[in-house]
Amino acid sequence: MKRINVFGSASSTRPFGAGDLLALLLVLVVLYAGARLALNAPDVISGPTIDLKPRALPWYAALSVGRMTAAYTLSLLFTLVYGRIAAYNRRAEQIMMPLLDVLQSVPILSFLPVVLLGLSAILPEAIAVELAAIVLIFTSQVWNLTFAWYQSLTTIPKELREASSIFRLNGWMQFRVLELPFATISLIWNSMMSWAGGWFFLMAAEIFTVGQRDFRLPGLGAYLHEAAEQSNFGAITWGIGALILVIVLLDQFIWRPLIAWSDRFKVATLTEAEPPTSWFYDLWSSASLASWLRDRVSGPLLERVDQWWLRHFPVRETAVAPSVGAQWLGRALPLLPLAVLLYGGYRAGLMLLSLPLTQWEQIGLGLMATLLRVVVALLIALAWTVPLGVAIGTNRRLAALLQPLVQIAASVPATALFPVLLLFVLRLPAGLNIAAVLLMLMGTQWYLLFNVIAGASAIPQDLRYTSDLLQLGRLERWRTLILPALFPYLITGAITASGGAWNASIVAEYANFGGQTLQTTGLGALISDATAQGDYALLLAATLTMMFAVVLLNRLVWRRLYVLAEEKYRME
Repeated sequence: MKRINVFGSASSTRPFGAGDLLALLLVLVVLYAGARLALNAPDVISGPTIDLKPRALPWYAALSVGRMTAAYTLSLLFTLVYGRIAAYNRRAEQIMMPLLDVLQSVPILSFLPVVLLGLSAILPEAIAVELAAIVLIFTSQVWNLTFAWYQSLTTIPKELREASSIFRLNGWMQFRVLELPFATISLIWNSMMSWAGGWFFLMAAEIFTVGQRDFRLPGLGAYLHEAAEQSNFGAITWGIGALILVIVLLDQFIWRPLIAWSDRFKVATLTEAEPPTSWFYDLWSSASLASWLRDRVSGPLLERVDQWWLRHFPVRETAVAPSVGAQWLGRALPLLPLAVLLYGGYRAGLMLLSLPLTQWEQIGLGLMATLLRVVVALLIALAWTVPLGVAIGTNRRLAALLQPLVQIAASVPATALFPVLLLFVLRLPAGLNIAAVLLMLMGTQWYLLFNVIAGASAIPQDLRYTSDLLQLGRLERWRTLILPALFPYLITGAITASGGAWNASIVAEYANFGGQTLQTTGLGALISDATAQGDYALLLAATLTMMFAVVLLNRLVWRRLYVLAEEKYRME
Protein backbone atom coordinates (compact mmCIF):
# COMPACT_ATOMS: atom_id res chain seq x y z
CA MET A 1 0.00 0.00 0.00
CA LYS A 2 1.40 3.40 -0.94
CA ARG A 3 1.90 5.89 1.87
CA ILE A 4 -0.25 9.02 1.73
CA ASN A 5 0.69 12.13 3.69
CA VAL A 6 -2.57 13.12 5.37
CA PHE A 7 -1.07 16.20 6.99
CA GLY A 8 -0.32 18.05 3.78
CA SER A 9 1.51 17.93 0.52
CA ALA A 10 4.69 15.95 0.22
CA SER A 11 7.62 17.61 -1.37
CA SER A 12 7.13 17.86 -5.06
CA THR A 13 9.47 15.98 -7.35
CA ARG A 14 8.69 17.96 -10.50
CA PRO A 15 11.59 19.52 -12.47
CA PHE A 16 12.65 23.14 -12.08
CA GLY A 17 10.57 25.19 -14.53
CA ALA A 18 9.32 28.64 -15.56
CA GLY A 19 6.95 28.78 -12.59
CA ASP A 20 9.87 28.39 -10.21
CA LEU A 21 11.81 31.16 -11.97
CA LEU A 22 8.84 33.52 -11.67
CA ALA A 23 8.43 32.59 -8.01
CA LEU A 24 12.10 33.28 -7.26
CA LEU A 25 11.93 36.55 -9.20
CA LEU A 26 8.88 37.61 -7.17
CA VAL A 27 10.67 36.88 -3.88
CA LEU A 28 13.71 38.84 -5.12
CA VAL A 29 11.56 41.87 -6.01
CA VAL A 30 9.71 41.78 -2.67
CA LEU A 31 13.00 41.66 -0.79
CA TYR A 32 14.39 44.50 -2.89
CA ALA A 33 11.29 46.62 -2.23
CA GLY A 34 11.64 46.01 1.50
CA ALA A 35 15.34 46.89 1.42
CA ARG A 36 14.62 50.13 -0.48
CA LEU A 37 11.93 51.12 2.00
CA ALA A 38 14.31 50.31 4.86
CA LEU A 39 16.53 53.22 3.75
CA ASN A 40 13.88 55.54 5.21
CA ALA A 41 13.44 53.60 8.47
CA PRO A 42 14.08 55.49 11.73
CA ASP A 43 17.64 55.16 13.09
CA VAL A 44 16.39 54.71 16.64
CA ILE A 45 13.28 52.79 17.64
CA SER A 46 12.39 52.58 21.33
CA GLY A 47 10.72 49.44 22.60
CA PRO A 48 8.11 48.99 25.33
CA THR A 49 8.76 48.69 29.05
CA ILE A 50 8.18 45.08 30.11
CA ASP A 51 6.55 44.54 33.50
CA LEU A 52 7.95 41.40 35.19
CA LYS A 53 5.25 41.18 37.86
CA PRO A 54 3.17 37.97 37.56
CA ARG A 55 -0.04 40.04 37.37
CA ALA A 56 1.07 41.25 33.89
CA LEU A 57 1.20 37.72 32.49
CA PRO A 58 -2.53 37.30 31.66
CA TRP A 59 -2.43 40.50 29.56
CA TYR A 60 0.81 39.45 27.84
CA ALA A 61 -0.61 35.99 27.16
CA ALA A 62 -3.76 37.56 25.66
CA LEU A 63 -1.62 39.78 23.39
CA SER A 64 0.45 36.80 22.17
CA VAL A 65 -2.62 34.63 21.53
CA GLY A 66 -4.32 37.58 19.79
CA ARG A 67 -1.42 37.96 17.33
CA MET A 68 -1.50 34.21 16.66
CA THR A 69 -5.27 34.31 16.11
CA ALA A 70 -5.04 37.24 13.68
CA ALA A 71 -2.31 35.50 11.68
CA TYR A 72 -4.21 32.19 11.64
CA THR A 73 -7.41 33.89 10.45
CA LEU A 74 -5.50 35.50 7.57
CA SER A 75 -3.86 32.16 6.79
CA LEU A 76 -7.18 30.33 6.63
CA LEU A 77 -8.80 32.97 4.39
CA PHE A 78 -5.78 32.95 2.06
CA THR A 79 -5.81 29.14 2.01
CA LEU A 80 -9.48 28.80 1.05
CA VAL A 81 -9.20 31.31 -1.81
CA TYR A 82 -5.71 30.55 -3.15
CA GLY A 83 -6.01 26.77 -2.92
CA ARG A 84 -9.40 26.71 -4.64
CA ILE A 85 -8.18 28.83 -7.57
CA ALA A 86 -5.10 26.64 -7.97
CA ALA A 87 -7.16 23.45 -7.83
CA TYR A 88 -9.75 24.50 -10.46
CA ASN A 89 -7.77 26.74 -12.82
CA ARG A 90 -5.15 24.80 -14.76
CA ARG A 91 -3.37 27.88 -16.12
CA ALA A 92 -3.20 29.56 -12.71
CA GLU A 93 -1.99 26.32 -11.12
CA GLN A 94 1.16 26.34 -13.27
CA ILE A 95 2.27 29.56 -11.53
CA MET A 96 0.58 29.36 -8.14
CA MET A 97 1.82 25.94 -7.02
CA PRO A 98 5.51 26.52 -7.94
CA LEU A 99 5.25 29.82 -6.08
CA LEU A 100 4.03 28.01 -2.96
CA ASP A 101 6.74 25.39 -3.38
CA VAL A 102 9.46 28.06 -3.40
CA LEU A 103 7.94 30.12 -0.58
CA GLN A 104 7.66 27.13 1.80
CA SER A 105 11.39 26.52 1.27
CA VAL A 106 12.41 30.07 2.23
CA PRO A 107 13.71 30.65 5.80
CA ILE A 108 11.01 33.00 7.02
CA LEU A 109 13.03 34.66 9.78
CA SER A 110 15.46 35.92 7.14
CA PHE A 111 12.62 38.22 6.01
CA LEU A 112 12.02 39.60 9.52
CA PRO A 113 14.56 42.47 9.37
CA VAL A 114 13.42 43.48 5.87
CA VAL A 115 9.73 43.40 6.79
CA LEU A 116 10.26 45.26 10.07
CA LEU A 117 12.41 48.00 8.57
CA GLY A 118 10.24 48.36 5.47
CA LEU A 119 6.99 48.69 7.43
CA SER A 120 8.54 51.03 10.03
CA ALA A 121 9.49 53.37 7.17
CA ILE A 122 5.87 53.86 6.03
CA LEU A 123 3.79 53.20 9.17
CA PRO A 124 3.82 54.36 12.81
CA GLU A 125 6.23 52.26 14.87
CA ALA A 126 3.62 50.49 17.01
CA ILE A 127 1.48 49.51 14.01
CA ALA A 128 4.51 48.51 11.93
CA VAL A 129 5.90 46.13 14.56
CA GLU A 130 2.51 44.53 15.27
CA LEU A 131 1.81 44.09 11.55
CA ALA A 132 5.28 42.66 10.94
CA ALA A 133 4.76 40.07 13.69
CA ILE A 134 1.39 39.04 12.21
CA VAL A 135 2.88 38.83 8.70
CA LEU A 136 5.76 36.71 10.00
CA ILE A 137 3.42 34.29 11.79
CA PHE A 138 1.14 34.22 8.73
CA THR A 139 4.03 33.15 6.48
CA SER A 140 4.92 30.38 8.94
CA GLN A 141 1.36 29.01 9.07
CA VAL A 142 -0.11 29.41 5.62
CA TRP A 143 1.91 27.17 3.26
CA ASN A 144 1.10 23.75 4.69
CA LEU A 145 -2.55 24.79 5.17
CA THR A 146 -2.78 25.80 1.51
CA PHE A 147 -1.10 22.61 0.29
CA ALA A 148 -3.46 20.52 2.46
CA TRP A 149 -6.56 22.32 1.11
CA TYR A 150 -5.32 22.07 -2.48
CA GLN A 151 -4.53 18.37 -2.06
CA SER A 152 -7.97 17.70 -0.57
CA LEU A 153 -9.75 19.46 -3.44
CA THR A 154 -7.80 17.49 -6.04
CA THR A 155 -8.46 14.13 -4.34
CA ILE A 156 -12.23 14.35 -3.76
CA PRO A 157 -13.68 11.01 -4.94
CA LYS A 158 -15.27 11.07 -8.38
CA GLU A 159 -18.59 9.71 -7.13
CA LEU A 160 -18.95 12.63 -4.69
CA ARG A 161 -18.27 15.08 -7.52
CA GLU A 162 -20.93 13.37 -9.63
CA ALA A 163 -23.42 13.53 -6.75
CA SER A 164 -22.88 17.30 -6.41
CA SER A 165 -23.55 17.67 -10.15
CA ILE A 166 -26.74 15.60 -9.92
CA PHE A 167 -28.03 17.82 -7.10
CA ARG A 168 -27.05 20.90 -9.20
CA LEU A 169 -25.08 22.56 -6.39
CA ASN A 170 -23.75 26.01 -7.15
CA GLY A 171 -20.21 27.03 -6.18
CA TRP A 172 -21.10 28.07 -2.62
CA MET A 173 -23.13 24.94 -1.82
CA GLN A 174 -20.46 22.73 -3.34
CA PHE A 175 -17.89 24.45 -1.11
CA ARG A 176 -20.04 24.12 2.02
CA VAL A 177 -21.46 20.59 1.73
CA LEU A 178 -18.70 18.80 -0.23
CA GLU A 179 -15.30 20.47 -0.32
CA LEU A 180 -15.04 21.86 3.21
CA PRO A 181 -16.37 18.73 4.97
CA PHE A 182 -14.07 16.51 2.89
CA ALA A 183 -11.03 18.64 3.80
CA THR A 184 -11.94 19.28 7.45
CA ILE A 185 -9.75 16.59 9.03
CA SER A 186 -6.69 17.56 7.04
CA LEU A 187 -7.25 21.28 7.70
CA ILE A 188 -7.60 20.76 11.46
CA TRP A 189 -4.45 18.67 11.77
CA ASN A 190 -2.52 21.15 9.66
CA SER A 191 -3.96 23.99 11.72
CA MET A 192 -2.53 22.36 14.85
CA MET A 193 0.87 22.09 13.18
CA SER A 194 0.70 25.67 11.91
CA TRP A 195 -0.30 27.00 15.32
CA ALA A 196 2.55 25.14 17.04
CA GLY A 197 5.03 26.43 14.46
CA GLY A 198 3.64 29.93 14.80
CA TRP A 199 4.72 30.07 18.46
CA PHE A 200 8.36 29.89 17.36
CA PHE A 201 8.05 32.87 15.02
CA LEU A 202 5.85 34.87 17.40
CA MET A 203 8.49 34.64 20.12
CA ALA A 204 11.20 35.62 17.64
CA ALA A 205 9.21 38.72 16.65
CA GLU A 206 8.46 39.67 20.26
CA ILE A 207 12.15 39.70 21.29
CA PHE A 208 13.73 41.11 18.10
CA THR A 209 16.18 43.99 18.71
CA VAL A 210 18.97 45.15 16.41
CA GLY A 211 21.38 47.92 17.42
CA GLN A 212 19.43 51.08 18.35
CA ARG A 213 16.21 49.65 16.98
CA ASP A 214 14.12 47.89 19.62
CA PHE A 215 11.34 45.99 17.84
CA ARG A 216 10.15 44.12 20.93
CA LEU A 217 6.44 43.59 21.50
CA PRO A 218 4.69 43.20 24.88
CA GLY A 219 3.96 39.50 25.15
CA LEU A 220 5.17 36.23 26.63
CA GLY A 221 8.35 36.23 24.51
CA ALA A 222 9.38 39.74 25.60
CA TYR A 223 8.55 38.85 29.21
CA LEU A 224 10.89 35.83 29.19
CA HIS A 225 13.59 37.81 27.35
CA GLU A 226 13.49 40.63 29.91
CA ALA A 227 13.44 38.17 32.83
CA ALA A 228 16.54 36.40 31.46
CA GLU A 229 18.37 39.71 30.91
CA GLN A 230 17.76 40.65 34.54
CA SER A 231 18.59 37.10 35.73
CA ASN A 232 15.20 37.08 37.47
CA PHE A 233 14.68 33.33 37.90
CA GLY A 234 11.34 33.82 39.64
CA ALA A 235 9.97 35.72 36.64
CA ILE A 236 11.48 33.11 34.29
CA THR A 237 9.59 30.38 36.14
CA TRP A 238 6.34 32.38 36.02
CA GLY A 239 6.78 33.11 32.30
CA ILE A 240 7.51 29.50 31.30
CA GLY A 241 4.61 28.31 33.47
CA ALA A 242 2.23 30.79 31.83
CA LEU A 243 3.36 29.73 28.34
CA ILE A 244 2.86 26.04 29.10
CA LEU A 245 -0.54 26.77 30.67
CA VAL A 246 -1.69 28.64 27.54
CA ILE A 247 -0.53 25.76 25.32
CA VAL A 248 -2.33 23.15 27.46
CA LEU A 249 -5.54 25.21 27.61
CA LEU A 250 -5.61 25.70 23.84
CA ASP A 251 -5.04 21.97 23.37
CA GLN A 252 -7.85 20.96 25.75
CA PHE A 253 -10.44 23.59 24.80
CA ILE A 254 -9.77 24.11 21.07
CA TRP A 255 -7.74 21.46 19.26
CA ARG A 256 -8.86 18.23 20.91
CA PRO A 257 -12.56 19.14 20.68
CA LEU A 258 -12.07 20.01 17.00
CA ILE A 259 -10.36 16.66 16.35
CA ALA A 260 -13.21 14.80 18.06
CA TRP A 261 -15.81 16.82 16.13
CA SER A 262 -14.05 16.30 12.78
CA ASP A 263 -14.27 12.50 13.06
CA ARG A 264 -17.83 12.73 11.67
CA PHE A 265 -16.37 13.81 8.30
CA LYS A 266 -14.17 10.75 7.86
CA VAL A 267 -14.86 8.96 4.57
CA ALA A 268 -15.07 5.33 5.71
CA THR A 269 -17.42 2.38 5.52
CA LEU A 270 -16.61 1.11 9.03
CA THR A 271 -16.66 2.97 12.33
CA GLU A 272 -13.30 3.29 14.02
CA ALA A 273 -12.84 1.08 17.08
CA GLU A 274 -11.31 3.90 19.14
CA PRO A 275 -12.42 7.27 17.69
CA PRO A 276 -10.81 10.45 19.05
CA THR A 277 -12.45 11.79 22.18
CA SER A 278 -12.51 15.06 24.11
CA TRP A 279 -14.05 15.63 27.53
CA PHE A 280 -14.84 19.25 26.68
CA TYR A 281 -16.48 18.29 23.35
CA ASP A 282 -18.65 15.68 25.11
CA LEU A 283 -19.61 18.25 27.76
CA TRP A 284 -20.43 20.94 25.19
CA SER A 285 -22.41 18.55 22.96
CA SER A 286 -24.73 17.61 25.81
CA ALA A 287 -25.22 21.22 26.99
CA SER A 288 -28.57 22.91 26.34
CA LEU A 289 -26.74 26.13 25.41
CA ALA A 290 -25.10 24.37 22.47
CA SER A 291 -28.48 23.14 21.21
CA TRP A 292 -29.99 26.61 21.60
CA LEU A 293 -27.15 28.26 19.68
CA ARG A 294 -27.39 25.65 16.91
CA ASP A 295 -31.18 25.92 16.58
CA ARG A 296 -31.64 29.67 17.08
CA VAL A 297 -28.38 31.27 15.88
CA SER A 298 -26.02 29.26 13.66
CA GLY A 299 -28.70 27.22 11.86
CA PRO A 300 -30.93 30.15 10.75
CA LEU A 301 -27.87 32.28 9.93
CA LEU A 302 -26.37 29.58 7.71
CA GLU A 303 -29.73 29.07 5.98
CA ARG A 304 -29.93 32.78 5.17
CA VAL A 305 -26.40 32.74 3.76
CA ASP A 306 -27.30 29.72 1.58
CA GLN A 307 -30.43 31.47 0.27
CA TRP A 308 -28.47 34.65 -0.53
CA TRP A 309 -25.86 32.72 -2.54
CA LEU A 310 -28.53 30.73 -4.36
CA ARG A 311 -30.40 33.92 -5.34
CA HIS A 312 -27.35 35.86 -6.53
CA PHE A 313 -25.30 32.97 -7.97
CA PRO A 314 -27.67 30.34 -9.40
CA VAL A 315 -26.42 27.28 -11.21
CA ARG A 316 -25.81 28.05 -14.89
CA GLU A 317 -27.01 25.48 -17.38
CA THR A 318 -24.32 26.33 -19.93
CA ALA A 319 -21.06 28.21 -19.68
CA VAL A 320 -21.00 31.63 -21.33
CA ALA A 321 -18.10 32.00 -23.76
CA PRO A 322 -16.03 35.14 -23.14
CA SER A 323 -16.04 37.83 -25.82
CA VAL A 324 -13.05 38.46 -28.07
CA GLY A 325 -12.24 41.64 -26.15
CA ALA A 326 -12.33 39.77 -22.84
CA GLN A 327 -10.01 37.10 -24.27
CA TRP A 328 -7.46 39.72 -25.37
CA LEU A 329 -7.73 41.48 -22.02
CA GLY A 330 -7.09 38.19 -20.23
CA ARG A 331 -3.94 37.67 -22.28
CA ALA A 332 -2.66 41.22 -21.87
CA LEU A 333 -3.23 41.66 -18.14
CA PRO A 334 -0.45 39.22 -17.04
CA LEU A 335 2.08 41.27 -19.04
CA LEU A 336 1.87 44.24 -16.66
CA PRO A 337 2.90 42.39 -13.46
CA LEU A 338 5.55 40.53 -15.48
CA ALA A 339 7.02 43.87 -16.60
CA VAL A 340 7.01 45.10 -12.99
CA LEU A 341 8.78 41.91 -11.87
CA LEU A 342 11.44 42.23 -14.56
CA TYR A 343 12.10 45.89 -13.71
CA GLY A 344 12.25 45.08 -10.00
CA GLY A 345 14.64 42.21 -10.72
CA TYR A 346 16.85 44.59 -12.73
CA ARG A 347 16.97 47.13 -9.87
CA ALA A 348 17.68 44.37 -7.34
CA GLY A 349 20.52 43.13 -9.56
CA LEU A 350 22.06 46.61 -9.58
CA MET A 351 21.94 46.73 -5.78
CA LEU A 352 23.63 43.31 -5.55
CA LEU A 353 26.34 44.35 -8.02
CA SER A 354 27.22 47.30 -5.78
CA LEU A 355 28.54 44.92 -3.11
CA PRO A 356 32.35 44.69 -2.93
CA LEU A 357 34.07 41.33 -3.30
CA THR A 358 35.05 41.26 0.38
CA GLN A 359 31.41 41.22 1.46
CA TRP A 360 30.63 38.38 -0.94
CA GLU A 361 33.51 36.50 0.71
CA GLN A 362 31.91 37.16 4.11
CA ILE A 363 28.61 35.80 2.78
CA GLY A 364 30.33 32.65 1.49
CA LEU A 365 32.12 32.09 4.83
CA GLY A 366 28.91 32.74 6.75
CA LEU A 367 27.02 30.29 4.52
CA MET A 368 29.54 27.54 5.25
CA ALA A 369 29.47 28.24 9.01
CA THR A 370 25.67 28.21 9.21
CA LEU A 371 25.48 25.09 7.02
CA LEU A 372 27.89 23.34 9.40
CA ARG A 373 25.73 24.25 12.40
CA VAL A 374 22.61 23.02 10.60
CA VAL A 375 24.29 19.66 9.87
CA VAL A 376 25.54 19.30 13.47
CA ALA A 377 22.08 20.10 14.85
CA LEU A 378 20.46 17.52 12.54
CA LEU A 379 22.99 14.83 13.49
CA ILE A 380 22.47 15.43 17.21
CA ALA A 381 18.70 15.37 16.72
CA LEU A 382 18.86 12.10 14.78
CA ALA A 383 21.07 10.53 17.45
CA TRP A 384 18.39 10.76 20.15
CA THR A 385 15.08 11.03 18.29
CA VAL A 386 15.44 7.77 16.34
CA PRO A 387 15.87 5.42 19.35
CA LEU A 388 13.33 7.29 21.51
CA GLY A 389 10.82 7.63 18.66
CA VAL A 390 11.03 3.91 17.86
CA ALA A 391 10.57 3.05 21.54
CA ILE A 392 7.48 5.26 21.81
CA GLY A 393 6.06 4.12 18.47
CA THR A 394 6.39 0.40 19.23
CA ASN A 395 5.58 0.34 22.96
CA ARG A 396 2.05 1.39 23.90
CA ARG A 397 2.75 1.63 27.63
CA LEU A 398 5.74 3.89 27.02
CA ALA A 399 3.72 5.92 24.52
CA ALA A 400 0.92 6.49 27.05
CA LEU A 401 3.49 7.78 29.55
CA LEU A 402 5.79 9.87 27.35
CA GLN A 403 3.70 11.10 24.41
CA PRO A 404 1.72 13.76 26.36
CA LEU A 405 4.98 15.06 27.88
CA VAL A 406 6.64 15.16 24.47
CA GLN A 407 3.69 17.06 22.97
CA ILE A 408 3.84 19.73 25.67
CA ALA A 409 7.64 20.04 25.39
CA ALA A 410 7.42 20.31 21.61
CA SER A 411 4.83 23.09 21.84
CA VAL A 412 7.11 25.31 23.92
CA PRO A 413 8.89 27.52 21.34
CA ALA A 414 12.67 27.34 21.39
CA THR A 415 12.96 31.11 20.93
CA ALA A 416 11.16 31.62 24.27
CA LEU A 417 13.80 29.56 26.08
CA PHE A 418 16.82 30.94 24.20
CA PRO A 419 17.42 33.93 26.53
CA VAL A 420 17.30 31.53 29.49
CA LEU A 421 19.75 29.22 27.70
CA LEU A 422 22.18 32.10 27.15
CA LEU A 423 22.38 32.68 30.92
CA PHE A 424 24.10 29.34 31.38
CA VAL A 425 25.93 28.69 28.09
CA LEU A 426 27.73 32.01 27.57
CA ARG A 427 30.10 31.26 30.44
CA LEU A 428 31.49 28.25 28.54
CA PRO A 429 34.32 28.44 25.95
CA ALA A 430 32.80 29.16 22.50
CA GLY A 431 29.55 29.73 24.38
CA LEU A 432 27.65 31.51 21.60
CA ASN A 433 28.55 28.80 19.07
CA ILE A 434 27.23 26.17 21.48
CA ALA A 435 24.10 28.25 22.14
CA ALA A 436 23.49 28.68 18.38
CA VAL A 437 23.67 24.92 17.77
CA LEU A 438 21.43 24.25 20.78
CA LEU A 439 18.78 26.71 19.56
CA MET A 440 18.86 25.13 16.10
CA LEU A 441 18.56 21.73 17.78
CA MET A 442 15.58 22.89 19.86
CA GLY A 443 13.92 24.16 16.69
CA THR A 444 14.46 20.95 14.69
CA GLN A 445 14.36 17.92 16.97
CA TRP A 446 10.58 17.72 17.40
CA TYR A 447 9.91 17.52 13.64
CA LEU A 448 12.16 14.47 13.51
CA LEU A 449 10.81 12.89 16.70
CA PHE A 450 7.14 13.00 15.66
CA ASN A 451 7.95 11.64 12.21
CA VAL A 452 9.94 8.78 13.75
CA ILE A 453 7.06 7.99 16.12
CA ALA A 454 4.63 7.98 13.17
CA GLY A 455 6.96 5.74 11.13
CA ALA A 456 7.51 3.26 13.95
CA SER A 457 3.78 3.11 14.68
CA ALA A 458 3.06 2.37 11.00
CA ILE A 459 5.27 -0.75 10.82
CA PRO A 460 2.81 -3.60 10.10
CA GLN A 461 2.35 -6.03 12.97
CA ASP A 462 2.85 -9.06 10.67
CA LEU A 463 6.37 -7.83 9.79
CA ARG A 464 7.19 -7.55 13.48
CA TYR A 465 5.93 -11.11 14.06
CA THR A 466 7.97 -12.32 11.09
CA SER A 467 11.15 -10.76 12.51
CA ASP A 468 10.41 -12.52 15.82
CA LEU A 469 9.90 -15.87 14.08
CA LEU A 470 13.20 -15.45 12.22
CA GLN A 471 14.85 -14.70 15.57
CA LEU A 472 16.60 -11.64 14.18
CA GLY A 473 19.12 -10.00 16.47
CA ARG A 474 18.71 -6.37 17.51
CA LEU A 475 21.17 -5.02 14.93
CA GLU A 476 19.74 -7.19 12.15
CA ARG A 477 16.18 -6.13 13.02
CA TRP A 478 17.18 -2.47 12.80
CA ARG A 479 19.00 -3.00 9.51
CA THR A 480 16.34 -5.03 7.71
CA LEU A 481 13.07 -3.79 9.21
CA ILE A 482 13.12 -0.64 11.36
CA LEU A 483 15.47 1.68 9.43
CA PRO A 484 14.01 0.84 5.96
CA ALA A 485 10.48 1.40 7.32
CA LEU A 486 11.53 4.69 8.94
CA PHE A 487 13.43 6.06 5.94
CA PRO A 488 10.52 7.94 4.24
CA TYR A 489 9.49 9.45 7.57
CA LEU A 490 13.06 10.44 8.38
CA ILE A 491 13.40 12.28 5.07
CA THR A 492 10.08 14.08 5.58
CA GLY A 493 11.13 15.12 9.08
CA ALA A 494 14.62 16.12 7.95
CA ILE A 495 13.26 18.43 5.23
CA THR A 496 11.16 20.31 7.77
CA ALA A 497 13.85 20.19 10.45
CA SER A 498 16.56 21.62 8.21
CA GLY A 499 14.28 24.52 7.32
CA GLY A 500 13.71 25.13 11.02
CA ALA A 501 17.47 25.13 11.67
CA TRP A 502 18.14 27.71 8.93
CA ASN A 503 15.35 29.86 10.35
CA ALA A 504 16.76 29.64 13.87
CA SER A 505 20.16 30.89 12.72
CA ILE A 506 18.75 34.44 12.41
CA VAL A 507 18.20 34.67 16.18
CA ALA A 508 20.82 32.12 17.25
CA GLU A 509 23.95 33.69 15.72
CA TYR A 510 23.24 37.29 16.74
CA ALA A 511 21.76 38.30 20.09
CA ASN A 512 21.40 41.43 22.21
CA PHE A 513 21.81 40.21 25.77
CA GLY A 514 22.83 41.88 29.00
CA GLY A 515 23.26 45.24 27.31
CA GLN A 516 25.76 43.96 24.75
CA THR A 517 25.63 42.56 21.23
CA LEU A 518 26.81 38.96 20.82
CA GLN A 519 27.45 37.44 17.41
CA THR A 520 29.34 34.62 15.77
CA THR A 521 30.30 33.88 12.18
CA GLY A 522 27.28 32.85 10.16
CA LEU A 523 24.76 33.89 7.56
CA GLY A 524 22.12 34.62 10.19
CA ALA A 525 24.52 36.93 12.03
CA LEU A 526 25.31 38.73 8.75
CA ILE A 527 21.61 39.37 8.14
CA SER A 528 21.06 40.79 11.63
CA ASP A 529 24.32 42.80 11.59
CA ALA A 530 23.51 44.28 8.16
CA THR A 531 20.17 45.40 9.57
CA ALA A 532 21.88 47.06 12.55
CA GLN A 533 24.45 48.81 10.34
CA GLY A 534 21.91 49.88 7.71
CA ASP A 535 23.80 48.01 4.96
CA TYR A 536 20.74 47.07 2.92
CA ALA A 537 22.67 45.77 -0.09
CA LEU A 538 24.39 43.25 2.21
CA LEU A 539 21.05 42.48 3.88
CA LEU A 540 19.48 41.71 0.48
CA ALA A 541 22.45 39.61 -0.66
CA ALA A 542 22.68 37.59 2.57
CA THR A 543 18.93 36.96 2.67
CA LEU A 544 18.86 35.84 -0.96
CA THR A 545 21.89 33.61 -0.38
CA MET A 546 20.16 31.85 2.49
CA MET A 547 16.99 31.46 0.44
CA PHE A 548 18.84 29.99 -2.56
CA ALA A 549 20.88 27.69 -0.30
CA VAL A 550 17.71 26.22 1.25
CA VAL A 551 15.95 25.85 -2.11
CA LEU A 552 19.00 24.19 -3.72
CA LEU A 553 19.45 21.80 -0.79
CA ASN A 554 15.78 20.85 -0.99
CA ARG A 555 15.96 20.26 -4.74
CA LEU A 556 19.38 18.57 -4.96
CA VAL A 557 19.48 16.58 -1.71
CA TRP A 558 16.17 16.17 0.09
CA ARG A 559 13.96 15.75 -2.98
CA ARG A 560 16.20 13.02 -4.41
CA LEU A 561 16.17 11.20 -1.08
CA TYR A 562 12.38 11.58 -1.03
CA VAL A 563 12.13 9.98 -4.47
CA LEU A 564 14.35 7.14 -3.22
CA ALA A 565 12.07 6.70 -0.22
CA GLU A 566 8.96 6.60 -2.44
CA GLU A 567 10.46 4.14 -4.95
CA LYS A 568 12.48 1.79 -2.77
CA TYR A 569 11.24 1.99 0.83
CA ARG A 570 7.47 2.26 0.59
CA MET A 571 5.14 -0.45 1.92
CA GLU A 572 3.47 -2.61 -0.71
